[in-house]
Amino acid sequence: MNPLRRILATTDLSAPARHAAERAALVSAETAAQLDLLHVANLAPLERLRQLMGSSGAELENRVLDAARSKLVDLAALIHQRFGVVAATRVVAGALLAELARESDALAAGLLVCGAKGESVIRHFVLGTTAQRVLSTTRCPVLVVKQPPHEPYRRLLVPVDFSPSSLRAIRHARSIAPGAELVLLHIFDVPFEGKLRYASVDDEVIHHYRIVAKQEATQKLRALRDQAGLPVVGTSLLVLHGDPTFRIIEQEQECDCDLIVVGKHGESLLEDLLLGSVTKHVLAESQGDVLVSV
Repeated sequence: MNPLRRILATTDLSAPARHAAERAALVSAETAAQLDLLHVANLAPLERLRQLMGSSGAELENRVLDAARSKLVDLAALIHQRFGVVAATRVVAGALLAELARESDALAAGLLVCGAKGESVIRHFVLGTTAQRVLSTTRCPVLVVKQPPHEPYRRLLVPVDFSPSSLRAIRHARSIAPGAELVLLHIFDVPFEGKLRYASVDDEVIHHYRIVAKQEATQKLRALRDQAGLPVVGTSLLVLHGDPTFRIIEQEQECDCDLIVVGKHGESLLEDLLLGSVTKHVLAESQGDVLVSV
């Protein structure tokens, strides 16, 4: 498992975004990773004013940036007081996603942390069209914070489909929460079950196919656990039949998990987020935080 070395937390300086910065500090404290706080100031609304006012417009932009720097320094001081973590601060002007990708690459960040509300990155993920171009070039997992943090993550729900992304998701989960329990979840379906029912195949036969499919998935899940180097104690294995989105949200509550870790499916994370995949629904419907592994 590669250790987490650097965390980049982006904030719009709102209260919900502060929760993301505080969660980033908790992860930093647990992993000894360097923490950087970033605020991207959108000065586009001031452009017309600058054109009208000339130099005084530029002075207004500087005042906006100075105010943001002051607030970010105050946030860093609060984090240091509460968590004992020293955070670097940076304020840049520009488009959120482009600057975020640039800063993430420049810092070689191993984790990007953002809030789920306000002028957040996640809103751009789900609704934006530029996000696909920007994040197709980043290899940084994204932690979306929904809840105020009170303690390190205790129990992680990791849905897996046995693709290469499943192993990466497990490793990213362990890197940000090394002390947490893991629940590996696989949701299966009987191949062509719908067609079998349409062909009036007996329910007992379909039930038998489900038993076989569950047995095979359980064997694969054990093999994945061993391949990832997870301990038997502290790692739970769940194989369930049904709709993936429903089961993931259900098991988040049933297993009392405070973080869901979803892997990338397909060639691009944003393909899933923009096209209405399980990942998008989990981001929208989960109660707790979500880590999107890329």
